Amino acid sequence: METRRLGRLEHRSSVIIYGAAALADVTQDEADRSIQQALDGGINHVDVAAGYGDAELRLGPWMPQIRDRIFLATKTGQRDRDAAWAQINASLERLQTDHIDLLQLHAVGELSELDKVTRPGGALEAAMRAQQEGMVGAVGITGHGPDAAATHLEALRRHPFATILTPLNTALGADPAFTEAFSDLVAEARRQDVGLMTIKTAARRNWPDVPAGGEVGHHPYATWYEPLDEPERIRAAVSWVLSHDEVTGLASPGDIRLLGMVLDAEANRMPSARAEQVLAAVAGYSSPFVRMPA
Repeated sequence: METRRLGRLEHRSSVIIYGAAALADVTQDEADRSIQQALDGGINHVDVAAGYGDAELRLGPWMPQIRDRIFLATKTGQRDRDAAWAQINASLERLQTDHIDLLQLHAVGELSELDKVTRPGGALEAAMRAQQEGMVGAVGITGHGPDAAATHLEALRRHPFATILTPLNTALGADPAFTEAFSDLVAEARRQDVGLMTIKTAARRNWPDVPAGGEVGHHPYATWYEPLDEPERIRAAVSWVLSHDEVTGLASPGDIRLLGMVLDAEANRMPSARAEQVLAAVAGYSSPFVRMPA
């Protein structure tokens, strides 16, 4: 698998990042098969979060075997310093390790959330303490939603985050306002040598039966959005995102059944123009942020 430099952290990360949200509600046996599939496919970067159900617990038993072979990232969704500090320590315990390579402030997709984490007594202070004490190698920020790119640009103005995890796909790229905000974010990320990772590559649309602010409920996949689930469409989605050389990697979607198609897509990419044609023909293909669930 191709690897790309993760900004000034210098890690050569696989361009497919294992999105461990897929492990939130699976058995250990199911998790073991998926993790092994990821490793066999060449993935060396794992992204998890304290808020992803049992995902950290599912990864924990693997750490004695693979900790020195992977770049390990987790996230805190807490907004206050003390709560974030407690969650960071709990994550290390759940992951069965004494350090992680990257701690990310999670789900910061709006300025109001950025204000919370960067204010005095906010979660950023806990993250910096963890870095100073050697528990965390670097600090990044993540988020989704229509304002994520603009929010993450402002985040880089407030603090020298080492990485950004922000949404990108062709549906979002068709929106001029999104494209302008993303381009501005890319320029600043390049200026600061920030690792720029992406999410929502395989999103097709919101679940049609879920209203704005509604509960997702039971659907064929564990993702909160309806994903692309045909090999050629996933190949197109992955190809298009990875055609952006500013992107250091994309997180695999949050359902273990989609990982194999994502791995195949990375190995068999198509030109970006062809990818756009394939995805333009997908019925209902749209931003997953049109009608956000609860």
